[in-house]
Amino acid sequence: MTPLLPLAAEQKSAEVTDWAARIGWLVGIVLFIALVYWLMREGWKWRGTLQGDLPELPTAPEDTGPVRLSMSGRYHGSTTAGQWLDRTVAHGLGTRSRAELTLTDAGLDVVRPGASDFFVPASQLREARLDKGIAGKVLTEGGLLVVTWQHGDRLLDSGFRSDRADEHPTWVETLNNMINTTETEGAR
Repeated sequence: MTPLLPLAAEQKSAEVTDWAARIGWLVGIVLFIALVYWLMREGWKWRGTLQGDLPELPTAPEDTGPVRLSMSGRYHGSTTAGQWLDRTVAHGLGTRSRAELTLTDAGLDVVRPGASDFFVPASQLREARLDKGIAGKVLTEGGLLVVTWQHGDRLLDSGFRSDRADEHPTWVETLNNMINTTETEGAR
């Protein structure tokens, strides 16, 4: 029995937890996360300031004419045309939201609960296409309806995703036909 006695004598109790150090680390991590969040928020506000020359968003006229198409889905944001990562945040265009789109002869009406609604007059529509991504949202090929439009002196791409993705090709065809018709009439 003598060999077991030295093992028993060498065993030590578990270390006592240093609560002050743990609390200090926890407070440090929380402060770091708060700093990162604050910096992201300031960057978002700075981007909005840089885009301050963007005019106010137009609203729908009283009489827009008969409805050509309507769609419910999500608005994923707007970017500078052709630059899918250059998000536009001025006037709430960077805010993702649910959206109800209505296409009429007067233009495209975008109603966004909880965010700023806007209207794109038919004369300002430039192109519609299917794409796979816009700033912060990447989908499968053709999973996003992207509408290019003129706002002030800038061309913007706005991305929409329908609740029923099989509607997208119809929207692209109708919008592009409408744009071509508007351009042809404007040239006369």
